[in-house]
Amino acid sequence: MHASLPPPSAGDHVRVYEVGPRDGLQNEPNPIPLATKLRFLELLADAGLREIEATSFVAPSAIPQLADADELMRTLRRRPSVRYPVLVPNVRGLRRAEAAGADAIAVFTAATDAFTLRNIGMTIDASLEAFAPVLARAGELGWWRRGYVSTAFGCPYTGEVSAAAAVDVARRLLDLGLDEVCFGDTIGVGVPPQVRAIVTRAVDEGIPLERIAFHFHDTRGTALANVTAGLSAGVRCFDSSTGGTGGCPYAPGAAGNLATEDLIYLLDGIGLESGVDLDPVLEAARFIATALGKPLASKVGQAGGWDPRSGAATGRAAGPREAAAEDAGRHPR
Repeated sequence: MHASLPPPSAGDHVRVYEVGPRDGLQNEPNPIPLATKLRFLELLADAGLREIEATSFVAPSAIPQLADADELMRTLRRRPSVRYPVLVPNVRGLRRAEAAGADAIAVFTAATDAFTLRNIGMTIDASLEAFAPVLARAGELGWWRRGYVSTAFGCPYTGEVSAAAAVDVARRLLDLGLDEVCFGDTIGVGVPPQVRAIVTRAVDEGIPLERIAFHFHDTRGTALANVTAGLSAGVRCFDSSTGGTGGCPYAPGAAGNLATEDLIYLLDGIGLESGVDLDPVLEAARFIATALGKPLASKVGQAGGWDPRSGAATGRAAGPREAAAEDAGRHPR
């Protein structure tokens, strides 16, 4: 018999875990100046985001874009109300993070050996063995600890992934001392029934809802549908990337991570509190899109928010057609 799963209700608080500065930027081919990254982090905090994954302490040769992790964390003006987790792969990365002043970390494995072998050169078992001393030391330091289970919905090498396989890895991660486990739809193939299956299996195996998070990619346009399924199942933490940046190199043509602005618009519309303001998020989205020299691809990034009292779009710069219509005292068609 399955454990009951509470439905969402107005006034519930949803944690929006921002991954733009790390996951959103890590695969960008052109170097991004440190000052740009720091300004992006400031804009995200200004918008009310309280969990912002700042960078990664993997080997600089592996992710050249984040080779400035040490300097970024030492330079970052941290706000007391904001948590700035960093990704670490091993004890060496943990030592760098500790020296740079980090106080929250994330580790990463996957639901299939095929993916972990190609992504980090280890099997699932080997990755968990490598994480054990990392998480133990972080626990001694009193740090907050998160773990990712990538390919929880499907693997680019082995295909379908069962909820049982994903939850088994999550359970083993939690046994190492994590505060939270995040199931990732790495290649953007997930659909709502899979979300419900993972949550049901996790709850049946004793994983509390408050320790479950989801990381959806919008590769095939299902990210917000999957968020809604997660909300209905009682999950209250979702990853997103302002501007919809990032994605998986193993998913050709991937549209990137779920955009924070799209997520906030949905949460606001259904009355779920996140503490994040949409208009400043759109400002941050435009900033990072301009810095990357790319058009803003997210749906709300293009259309803006919406004021139901006036019927007007909000939080976006007016283009030539909109400006001309406003000057003429009429709405654009």
